[in-house]
Amino acid sequence: MALLKSMGKNPSGEHLEKAQKSPNYREGIFQNLSKTVRVEGTGNFIKLLWKFMNKPEYTKPPKALPSVKTDLKNLPDGNPVLVWFGHSSYLIKIEGKHILVDPVFSGYASPFKTKSATNFAGSNVYGVDDMPQIDILLITHDHYDHCDYQTILKLNHKTKHIITSLGVASHLEYWGINMNKITELDWHDNFEIDGFKFTSAPARHFSGRTFKACKTLWASFILKSKNHSIYIGADSGYDTHFKQIGEMHGPFDLALLESGQYNEMWHTIHMMPEETVQASVDLKAKVLMPVHWGKFALAFHPWNEPVERVIKKAAELNVSLTTPMIGEPVIIGEKYPENKWWRTV
Repeated sequence: MALLKSMGKNPSGEHLEKAQKSPNYREGIFQNLSKTVRVEGTGNFIKLLWKFMNKPEYTKPPKALPSVKTDLKNLPDGNPVLVWFGHSSYLIKIEGKHILVDPVFSGYASPFKTKSATNFAGSNVYGVDDMPQIDILLITHDHYDHCDYQTILKLNHKTKHIITSLGVASHLEYWGINMNKITELDWHDNFEIDGFKFTSAPARHFSGRTFKACKTLWASFILKSKNHSIYIGADSGYDTHFKQIGEMHGPFDLALLESGQYNEMWHTIHMMPEETVQASVDLKAKVLMPVHWGKFALAFHPWNEPVERVIKKAAELNVSLTTPMIGEPVIIGEKYPENKWWRTV
């Protein structure tokens, strides 16, 4: 029963009616802006599944990752502070408010604990008890490595409001979250709260916690305060939407963009690291922070390859980077850690 609960519930009833009104919902599912094939040339599905279950040793680090233990409940005031927890999870303190993005603290990115989706040693040093009161919990889409059932349940009592993509509230309500504290956004929708403006923007990806895909929406998000602008990039293949977002909403003080879990077979839904750097240029970002690496092995590349490829391309394009350790604060306009800490692992 617990396993079935963690898989969530796709939209039905009022949730489905709301989804069906979206211009991005056609032929019974949400659609990308460009034609997107999720996985190309897979051949035999069973062989691909076996490959996922038996990934090469180099997809995981040989020893525990280093980290910094930061008191998240007493982060400094002033310029926005961001603390990364590995993969696509991070806490932002901005203008006295705490915004938590895609937290996964259960230790695995799947409906139940499996070897193939367990976090790297040393990457799960933060948990719900370390978090301050959360003013806004932002969930970009419903995949297990971004929307974690166990973490959301434990966070519920200390979370004031949840912002997410259209349709995801169906899962949350099924898990017992009060709909009064949830705001769903379609692409280009705006929502203002606590002096912040959140805008949902397109991404090139898909969704789903079962074999029924694309029943809920996936999105990136733009966070604007009085003095700062942050691009919260979720999972996305490279496409023209980055340039369009940059022209409409840029420049950005910081862009958080996925850089890992890629493969040529699914290049339309996950960027290659070089495309990550180009996307930051398209967005007109002052600083790029590569995420979606450093916690899970959800593809077949070496665990530290994403950041090395990003660094190489960033040098070519003269892009400023920050590559903090897990738990190491990034302070916008003041402190951008760039030590090559992964080379010591």
